[in-house]
Amino acid sequence: MTASARSRSRSAARLAAVQALYQQEMEGTALPQLLHEFHHHRIGATIEGVEYADAEIDFFDDVVSGALARRDELDGLIAGKLAEGWTLERLDKPMRQILRAGAYELAARVDVPTGSVISEYVDVAKAFYDKREASFVNGLLDALAKDVRKG
Repeated sequence: MTASARSRSRSAARLAAVQALYQQEMEGTALPQLLHEFHHHRIGATIEGVEYADAEIDFFDDVVSGALARRDELDGLIAGKLAEGWTLERLDKPMRQILRAGAYELAARVDVPTGSVISEYVDVAKAFYDKREASFVNGLLDALAKDVRKG
């Protein structure tokens, strides 16, 4: 796989991971069922005229299962970077998933450069939100990276 194909595959995995995390929060879907549904019915499929890109499955699985397994820890990291008076619960549900996935990658996937993680989740945010929210993701993940990736 070429570097650019791998990059596109990981970008698709990140977007799918945020969607899976959102679905899990909304419906409480068990992890094995959630992964199965995305593997067989979403990733690489065309649904209602929308084509879902092929994604790097192992990377998708790691982000989803890792973000779920470490959710309390990640939520604490994120909450620690929110402005005074803000809580995680005040954020839109999709925003929470973007931040959780990004925080997981920053904390657990040291093989992925910090700038790449932040840039990728800013792009995911742009799929759901306007520039203001994308800038929020950039700032929060950048601040979080300074804590979890010292040196």
